[in-house]
Amino acid sequence: MTNPIAIAIHGGAGTILKSMLTPELEAEYTEALKQSINAGYQILKQGGSSLDAVEASVVSLENCYLFNAGRGAVFNSIGKHEMDASIMEGKYLKAGAVSSVQNIKNPVKLARAVMDQSEHVFLTAAGAMQFAKERNIELAPDDYFFVQHRYDQWQSVKDTDHYNLDHVAEPSDKKFGTVGAVALDCFGNMAAATSTGGMTNKKYGRVGDSPIIGAGTYANNTTCAISCTGHGELFIRSVVAYDISCLMEYKGLSLKQACDSVVYDKLVKIEGEGGLIALDAKGNIELPFNSEGMYRACVNTTGEIFVAIYK
Repeated sequence: MTNPIAIAIHGGAGTILKSMLTPELEAEYTEALKQSINAGYQILKQGGSSLDAVEASVVSLENCYLFNAGRGAVFNSIGKHEMDASIMEGKYLKAGAVSSVQNIKNPVKLARAVMDQSEHVFLTAAGAMQFAKERNIELAPDDYFFVQHRYDQWQSVKDTDHYNLDHVAEPSDKKFGTVGAVALDCFGNMAAATSTGGMTNKKYGRVGDSPIIGAGTYANNTTCAISCTGHGELFIRSVVAYDISCLMEYKGLSLKQACDSVVYDKLVKIEGEGGLIALDAKGNIELPFNSEGMYRACVNTTGEIFVAIYK
């Protein structure tokens, strides 16, 4: 008997209000989300693996200038793009992650290579770049990553101690521009992947939750697959992705109960704003967020597609 298939993606959460997006920009975001969800879903429909599906969906988002990952990655304090990504599969709990990499066209592909082609889980900065070159991971020049509104956003906080969580009009507005995907394939295997450009004007080689297994990304066939988007520091402190899995494994909570407990209670208590996408072994999907909005899409076990931005 073939297992049901399902997939969900996100393109970041935060202060995303209908009043902030023009109809044209909203249509562009919606189309980008549809393209991403379709990239992964077609792989699942053809009997492909959940790992390949989440990688394809995240690559699609990394290639889109609208999202803070890959091509649309934000500028750090010295005007560079430092990117983080991770990927994990739920059968053997294998994972790969990279942080503080530059000029990598698709950081999620590098994370996948770390998982598949090394004995390690997590590579950073210069070492990760050396590994990328040895594995012929595609590089891109600085101008590929130049997006005018990202540059303007950096200029507004450059030479200050402020940082923006994503592309915003005011530093006080918050958007968490991570992208991610979770999937369940016909073999009953789950996977999750997350990719980000981090915070605008970030310093000191800052790393958020996205590349950290258990914080921003987690997959376990017995429980769930999770990809997070939010204020990274607080998601790290709460070990959000693994916490949901633990609540299911040790307390017997359903996916919805576990997600609700973490996103609407535990995170709220420490002012941890953001959201996540989650999937369990039966193909149940949860897309909770405690912010104003979250770019999100999913295809459930009956093949219905859902795309949304606002609450």
